[in-house]
Amino acid sequence: MSGEERAHDARDGLYDRLRAYEGKPAAIAGRGKDPVNLPMIRHWCEAMGDAHPAYRGPDAVAPPTMLQAWTMGGLSGHQDRSEAYGELLGLLDGAGYTSVVATDCEQEYLRPLRPGDEITFDAVVESVSPRKTTKLGTGHFVTTRMDVRTGGELAGTHRFRILKYAPAARPAKPVEPAEAVERPRRPRPVVNRDNAGFWEGVAAHRLLIQRCAACGTLRFPWLPGCNDCGAGEWDTVEAGGEGTVHSYVVMHHPPFPAFDPPYAVGLIELAEGVRMISNVVGVPYDKVRIGMPVRLEFQRVDEELELPVFRAVEDGPAAGPGEGER
Repeated sequence: MSGEERAHDARDGLYDRLRAYEGKPAAIAGRGKDPVNLPMIRHWCEAMGDAHPAYRGPDAVAPPTMLQAWTMGGLSGHQDRSEAYGELLGLLDGAGYTSVVATDCEQEYLRPLRPGDEITFDAVVESVSPRKTTKLGTGHFVTTRMDVRTGGELAGTHRFRILKYAPAARPAKPVEPAEAVERPRRPRPVVNRDNAGFWEGVAAHRLLIQRCAACGTLRFPWLPGCNDCGAGEWDTVEAGGEGTVHSYVVMHHPPFPAFDPPYAVGLIELAEGVRMISNVVGVPYDKVRIGMPVRLEFQRVDEELELPVFRAVEDGPAAGPGEGER
């Protein structure tokens, strides 16, 4: 916190008023809208691509990272937010900090949750930060801690942090002659010792998938060890290039200098059974559909960078890897 920010808080007394809410309840006697159940566990695991056997069958447990899912209010919301928490947010709104962004969360898992468990929870305002200036703007971080219980027993805690802020003014960009504007380069992928082999394969127009040397499980993205058996030894298999769109989003905002929105980003399920994120090309962004067949190709982005992308297969045979646009 800068000297200027301390002086600002001291002058208006806002921070003292905000800190008075620390320790006050944010939610009281909340109840999960549904008990822990297998359909939600199945949907979660399918979305995450998590096939761990502990989450299936008569003795199934819920994935620990689903902890917050059982407390969510859905589109209709929860009615258990405390008056104190509403006052705190109103105080920040009144001070001009009307924008909000979630910044991070922390979870602790104390016991597994099983189908049939009824969920209750309470939340408290754990802390309010001094006034902070970020690239987004100036405001205060508010941290709440939720205690999640079943049968009166603490199952886990969930700390959730937001920034309530006043957006920073954006400086006007100088107008440059069209001929003087050079298109920014795409961001470079982070290449390290764990994934260098993948990028070496891309450079050779090969899409390589890791395979555990112990249990034979295929995995993507590349990892130093097997999620199924924990073994560290592995080799690779080359993807054939066939896949389907498992899910997708259309990027409209925020605009990045090296990209031309709107464009489609797909979660592609390869014929080998693993999934990867890449661009879907060859059709307008609004024509991409779940289940659409796609075919791998390698697209040259600039003189240094080439990336695997997936071209929609509509009519007739698709181009093989490397035969599409550059």
